[in-house]
Amino acid sequence: MVPAAYEGTWRFDAPALDSSVPQSRHAVRDLLVGQRVPIGDDLLQGVLLIVSELVTNAVRHAGVLSPKIGVELSVSAGWVRVAVEDQHPYRPKALQADDETGGRGLLLVKTITNEAGGTCDVQHTVDGGKVIWASLPLAGVTSRTPAPSAPGWPAWRRPAPS
Repeated sequence: MVPAAYEGTWRFDAPALDSSVPQSRHAVRDLLVGQRVPIGDDLLQGVLLIVSELVTNAVRHAGVLSPKIGVELSVSAGWVRVAVEDQHPYRPKALQADDETGGRGLLLVKTITNEAGGTCDVQHTVDGGKVIWASLPLAGVTSRTPAPSAPGWPAWRRPAPS
């Protein structure tokens, strides 16, 4: 089975600075458009919002322990996956709004992902950090592979044993 021309995995590092939020969003958009990924505008906007939220969370909450964050975009037959890795050991548990501090970013990621028919999660990495990821189906593209679910699909380091 020959992969589609748009399939692949791209990873870049960014400093844990506010300016990395729009830069990461633009980089992911440019990759998706440049690779001619068959992604509708609504899904594209959802993916870009997820990237913004995940990078914002990494910058705000992990920047002290993680001066650099990793952003990964993977596109497979029928799926697009975005992930953000940082070196902070805290694994966010609350995927519900926290009215006092904002706290709606991960709830928004979960909502967008679920509405698209995808999945998202947070997992620890072997070096003590974490990866927060979301996988969404490409509408109208027949997938020959199951939904990407965990770091390791295809390029993340294996998660630490629980």
